[in-house]
Amino acid sequence: MTINFNDSTKQEIWKTVRAMNDAWTKGDPDDLARFFHRDMVAITPSDRNRLDGGEACIAGWKGFSSAARIHRWEEIDPAIQIYGDSAVITYYFDMSFEMNGQTFDMGGRDMFFFVKEDGRWWAVADQFSSFPA
Repeated sequence: MTINFNDSTKQEIWKTVRAMNDAWTKGDPDDLARFFHRDMVAITPSDRNRLDGGEACIAGWKGFSSAARIHRWEEIDPAIQIYGDSAVITYYFDMSFEMNGQTFDMGGRDMFFFVKEDGRWWAVADQFSSFPA
């Protein structure tokens, strides 16, 4: 599904988010180095402690991508709020993946914080989770 924003900056940010998600769901998770800021932090539903630094975040996403075979990933109802050279991106997601011989269908929500540095948008923080039961 193609989502178009009527603001060129929001469109640029959304294009970055889409490319970032394609990297770990369809491509090579190592490509996340093009999107994750070196000082990124993430709060994930499966890690007790936050992931500190871009390398740790890439390793987390790569670990999931290596352990799972992703059948479907879709962002739903995205919203982008811009604050100067910063932006908050929220969306719901729907995904299907196979892990350890089991297929999982999961929906959830994701919230990224991006900053524009050296002419590019970088993910500096992420928090995501499945929908509450």
